[in-house]
Amino acid sequence: MITAGARRAHAIVLAAFAACGVIQVFLAGLGVFADPGAFISHREFGYLFGWLTLVALVLALAGRLPRRLIGATVLLLVLFAMQSVLVALRADMPAVAALHPVNGFAIIGLAVVTARASWRVRDAVPAPVAAADLGAPASSGLD
Repeated sequence: MITAGARRAHAIVLAAFAACGVIQVFLAGLGVFADPGAFISHREFGYLFGWLTLVALVLALAGRLPRRLIGATVLLLVLFAMQSVLVALRADMPAVAALHPVNGFAIIGLAVVTARASWRVRDAVPAPVAAADLGAPASSGLD
């Protein structure tokens, strides 16, 4: 069943995303303490694994996960997109751009929390779609 597979894959994709986030912190650390050229690797690796946020969102929707998990996945995608915006602000608003590492840690934390929550509901049976959700008249229950 697609729904069950999507639920399992959602948790796995988010766990992989969180692991990639930890690698990002390591690459940034290399750029600060060892080789400034490592920041290029940091940037490129971020672009390489960023698409996992979109994959996670598609899986959350296909898996008909609870709204809070879908919302957390959307928030993860938005926070990840904000990373590039924060870097772009470094010349004009350095104090705002300094939120880039803070946002990065928020992304990793949210990915871990969401992956754990997704793992807990992975085998739960999704609620059936109500007739009212499909635009059809709701049954009175007396039919």
